[in-house]
Amino acid sequence: MGTDDKARNTGEDWKGKAKEATGSATGDEQLEAEGKADQSKASLKQAGEKVKDVFRD
Repeated sequence: MGTDDKARNTGEDWKGKAKEATGSATGDEQLEAEGKADQSKASLKQAGEKVKDVFRD
């Protein structure tokens, strides 16, 4: 299950980067902000997965 969560978080990060880049290219500040928020959320989830991994071992 951990690997699935990590892959999902990575996908969310990439999606956020794409949103941010699209927002930046089109001048859509809201889309750019959403992309940054998605990336932040993915980073927090990844950190949580790393903590879980420490306690599993």
